[in-house]
Amino acid sequence: MAQRSTEGLFDVVAGLERVRERIAAAGGDPSGVRVVAVTKGFGPEVVVAARDAGVLDVGENYAQELLAKDEVLRGSGSGDPGMRWHFLGAIQRNKVAGLAPVVSCWQSVARAVEGEAIARRRPGAAVLVEVDTTGVPGRNGCAPGAVAALVSDLRAGGLDVEGLMTVAPVGPDAARVAFRAVRALADDLGLVERSMGMSDDLELAVAEGATMVRVGRALFGDRPARRMHTT
Repeated sequence: MAQRSTEGLFDVVAGLERVRERIAAAGGDPSGVRVVAVTKGFGPEVVVAARDAGVLDVGENYAQELLAKDEVLRGSGSGDPGMRWHFLGAIQRNKVAGLAPVVSCWQSVARAVEGEAIARRRPGAAVLVEVDTTGVPGRNGCAPGAVAALVSDLRAGGLDVEGLMTVAPVGPDAARVAFRAVRALADDLGLVERSMGMSDDLELAVAEGATMVRVGRALFGDRPARRMHTT
């Protein structure tokens, strides 16, 4: 776990080093597994901290929060042209127009109609299909048996389907099974990217073939008290 600096801010450099050590300990290549810094609930200053630590892939779950942070960073001159926003939350079609000019990778596409909305606003956009490996009603994601058809539909719509993403069930045994299933699906479909694993389960994900991990607390510490968001 990263430590707080003398200024009271989380030491993101130390946090990133620890994440890379965990990746290596799990049998992964720290230079080959991309770290996406999840800044949900934090202010735009952590985006700057992540960038300064060398993390240019930044993930957000809420449209309004992503756009607000991007606006602050651009307005203050703190934005970086090399930074890539990843949208991680459930996709609402009425939010796509605002997000399309900013988002570099849509990690949570679960339905063809979402892909159609993205393709209209950002032809050729990079997307990942989110696979529901929990079976819990109401969870975002495409059922594993429907992934191949969705990938085909998205490609037919002109999108660049780079890979798959999942949020694993709780518990190491269930998580391992989920990650292994997503790896197999990606292999069967010839997809390179596997966005699997977060702060608590990244070792399991890396051991099962993750090419991308999404971490927030491991870089920035505990999130501030939850605020209301408009997605």
